[in-house]
Amino acid sequence: MVSVVTEAVMDEARAWQNKPLEPIYAIVYFDALRVKIRDEGVVRNKSVYLTIGMRCSGHKEVLGLRIEQTEGAKFWKRVMAEFKGRGVGDMLIDVVDGLKGFPEAINAIFPDTPTSIASEPCSAQSNIRRTTFRRDTKLV
Repeated sequence: MVSVVTEAVMDEARAWQNKPLEPIYAIVYFDALRVKIRDEGVVRNKSVYLTIGMRCSGHKEVLGLRIEQTEGAKFWKRVMAEFKGRGVGDMLIDVVDGLKGFPEAINAIFPDTPTSIASEPCSAQSNIRRTTFRRDTKLV
């Protein structure tokens, strides 16, 4: 039953994964969510790597969702190359976690993009700071 439903939406999912992206994003957030996924009959904790872009207008959109066995700079460099191939010309600010080599992976494809390393998990207080930051950057 699940496989029938999955197969029915795969064409739309593939189209979404390959849709052209905006040429410029004001801010792009890269992060991971831990979720339980059934894999070969066993429920396992896996990471879903999430990319959210904020356009210069302030509109946010999910740019990508990926499940990989391991997260590393090579993985993110492939993601950056994919974004470049889908039409992204510039990301004004990237927000990432402290993964070693992450800023270098971004700058290999987007050399002029500054990277901000998030040092704390999302919380009410960091959300307040982000809201203030977002208000200040709407003019970008």
